[in-house]
Amino acid sequence: MQPACPARIACSLRQTIKESEMNIVRITMGALVIASLAAHLHSAQAQTPEVHRTDLARHDLSVPGREGIQVRVDFDRGAFAPKHSHPGEEIAHVLQGTLEYQLADQQPVRLNAGESLFIPAGTPHSARNVGSGQASELATYIVTNGAPLVVLGK
Repeated sequence: MQPACPARIACSLRQTIKESEMNIVRITMGALVIASLAAHLHSAQAQTPEVHRTDLARHDLSVPGREGIQVRVDFDRGAFAPKHSHPGEEIAHVLQGTLEYQLADQQPVRLNAGESLFIPAGTPHSARNVGSGQASELATYIVTNGAPLVVLGK
């Protein structure tokens, strides 16, 4: 007959192994939860709506000291271009989506693809993508050579 001690040792060893396995499961689950939260936070940060500008053309005009500039402006869904102004005139033509412009103290103007808006020189304005997807505009500026194209917060 075998002494009782080896059976107790085997039982104790099985219990220790089982507890170790449970600890591994807990640690693995905790790591998965943390990784999932980190991925979610990174994804939320990556989805902050932005405005992207692409310079297309810049040419001196026949009027001395003036130049024409064309820029494509792409708005992510919900993106907002804060209040700013330009030292010259702007013609904004919406290429896709729906944009809402706020000029100085006037009522907001909502434009859909194919519609245009004239913005006088020095007029503070902002723009927001109010559509359900991407929005884009073609902005044409007539400005004094060498002047800054955008003046923020005016």
